[in-house]
Amino acid sequence: MTSAGPARDRLLQAVVEQLAGHGIADRSLRALAAATGTSHRMLIYHFGSREGLLAEVVGVVEAGQRETLAALTAEPGTGPREIVDRFWTTVSAGARRYGPLFYELSAHAMQGQEHARSLHETLVAPWIEPLGSVLERAGLPPAAARTRARLIVGAARGLLHDALVTGEFTEADAAMSDFTAIALPT
Repeated sequence: MTSAGPARDRLLQAVVEQLAGHGIADRSLRALAAATGTSHRMLIYHFGSREGLLAEVVGVVEAGQRETLAALTAEPGTGPREIVDRFWTTVSAGARRYGPLFYELSAHAMQGQEHARSLHETLVAPWIEPLGSVLERAGLPPAAARTRARLIVGAARGLLHDALVTGEFTEADAAMSDFTAIALPT
């Protein structure tokens, strides 16, 4: 990555949208450039390489979800069930567009691909602290709050995966509703 600024940000967002709609697979920088109306030289200038570009895509996708959670947890007086319900609604709506890209990048992290290496640090850990804090405010001891937060993240991602594979978002919504009723303090 060699530059920053609005042009780079717009180009990155165009790549994210392209990949969300068509996946990563083995798409070259030239193919991504053509699909986003730029040149492969501009992608190299802004991101250094295909792997650098994909690493930036990983960061954008994860940052957006964490910003949503941060906004929800910052609202005073909001209980854990309401936070998780609202977060689920927001994330599951976005997953219809960005979910396949998220899971494809997650698979790249599992395979140890360099551009997705940062997901080892960002895919789970940054979610535990804010959710854990909400659960602690609701009365759970710190260790139990962290464990429950991990359970919430895992359940939500599993249900999103299920909905994306089957197309049964209504069923996944109902399952998440049941899960929050069981797993979260009122």
